[in-house]
Amino acid sequence: MRIIVLGAGLVGGAIVKDLAKEAEFDLTVVDLSAQALRRLEGHAKVKTVQVDLQKEDVHALLRGCDLVVCAVPGFMGFATLKRVIEAGKDVVDISFFPEDAFQLDELAKARGVRAVVDCGVAPGLCNVLAGRVDTLLDPLDSYACYVGGLPRVRRWPYEYGAVFSPSDVLEEYTRLAYQVEDGREVVRLALSEVELLDFPEVGTLEAFNTDGLRSLRKTLRAPSMKEKTMRYPGHANLMRVFRESGFFSPEPVQLQGQAVSPLALTSKLLAQQWQLKEGEEDLTVMRVALEGRKKDQRYRYSYDLLDRYDAATGTTSMARTTGYTCSIVARQLAKGLWTQKGICPPEFLGRDPACFEHLMAEYAKRNIRVKETVTPL
Repeated sequence: MRIIVLGAGLVGGAIVKDLAKEAEFDLTVVDLSAQALRRLEGHAKVKTVQVDLQKEDVHALLRGCDLVVCAVPGFMGFATLKRVIEAGKDVVDISFFPEDAFQLDELAKARGVRAVVDCGVAPGLCNVLAGRVDTLLDPLDSYACYVGGLPRVRRWPYEYGAVFSPSDVLEEYTRLAYQVEDGREVVRLALSEVELLDFPEVGTLEAFNTDGLRSLRKTLRAPSMKEKTMRYPGHANLMRVFRESGFFSPEPVQLQGQAVSPLALTSKLLAQQWQLKEGEEDLTVMRVALEGRKKDQRYRYSYDLLDRYDAATGTTSMARTTGYTCSIVARQLAKGLWTQKGICPPEFLGRDPACFEHLMAEYAKRNIRVKETVTPL
């Protein structure tokens, strides 16, 4: 099977290395960055292609391939996904784009394409868990997800390191956050409603509103739903100062006769400040809680994840939890475990017992542990 991976960043690289373990996969990875591609050239079976995907004829690039993995930055994700579907290729996508993927559902069905979107850790794994519990409780009353990727060591002033695309991090801080309260959709500002949570082995983290529900707003029946991003305490307030001061605005300002985008400049500077040093350790923390009724008893299903940097392979935790979710689901499509045509958010996979069990088993093989706790209420 010929698989093309679009994007060779931290997460895309982890996807490629994981898929390269399969003898029957012929892998090609595409990226504009020669440096990113060089990191993968030493792996057997992996071919590299350096092109600008925003300018390249994607149809010609994908000719002859069987499956596409899309791991491009969010700002180009929707357009890239559309071109892949137009080419009639099955695809697993992790791009954090702002558009509604279901806009491409009819196109995907017309082309006979299986398109799994938002297939990372959050969105991704949290959606899978939501879909799973949605089949166990009737009715499902509430869904809440708290998730964060963090450097293991806190360093002033940001106490943060970008464990995925910095531009996507800033997207989280500027997009409106959609939630569901009392069965109605509500809108909150990103970085708002900060709350403190304690986690074993990690300590106290702050959680704040971000755009995380995405497809769950349409596919989950719960009258109460929210997702919050977690950082070390103090980060949210600092980012609010940046945002309210205009540093995250995409609108150009005139500076010494030049039009300068504050967002572009801020992204450039923060990317340098947030870049993890070689071998610097990170961790991923997630807690998903769902409540509802099964027959005459109410239950809470809680799922906890604490994953750490893999020193043996030099793979960040965020690349592991995001990338391996994607590579495992790519295997499900390759092996015919998931056959439904059209746009498929991860909660659909969670509702399928075979896909869910396969995903959990493959996580365990990679030492990614998701702890389930079921509590009668």
